[in-house]
Amino acid sequence: MKYEIVNLVASGSLNANLDLYDLAITIPNIEYEPEQFPGAILKLKEPKVSMLLFKNGKIICSGASNEKEISLAIYKASKMINEIQKGVKVQKNATYTVVNLVATANLKKNLDLFKTAMGLDNVEYEPEQFPGAILRISDPKLTLLLFKNGKLICAGAKKESLLKKGLNKARKMILDVQESK
Repeated sequence: MKYEIVNLVASGSLNANLDLYDLAITIPNIEYEPEQFPGAILKLKEPKVSMLLFKNGKIICSGASNEKEISLAIYKASKMINEIQKGVKVQKNATYTVVNLVATANLKKNLDLFKTAMGLDNVEYEPEQFPGAILRISDPKLTLLLFKNGKLICAGAKKESLLKKGLNKARKMILDVQESK
């Protein structure tokens, strides 16, 4: 099944403590409201990603559509921070871990979501709450949002191979239920 990865979320570290207040008053595209959230939010335009920065140097990067964008974002962020806080090294070859892949796909078939929910144990469907059905798969551990028009959103994979495996498994499960009497 064809799919498109629309968001990668990765975690990493700048291996240094950060003064978030100092960064927020110096770098215009950093939001920091410690009463609301313990981290600072850095939004980059190129690549278009958001990064959460924490005092202990941990970072979370989201919004990338591939791993090259993650590396570039960490490099750019570390370079920006290094100009203000010299103890933070510029991360030329940043190490990070992909913690979530989000992808979209299309079954190219209208779905009866009520039938899907009745036919599978691991589906939640409450149309008055949300127009899609929620399918949870345990191996690989993924969550899929299914819509009547056959489009779906898949989240939770840590590797593309697990994403593929999960999408194929979900496709078979859904179509088996749709085709049953």
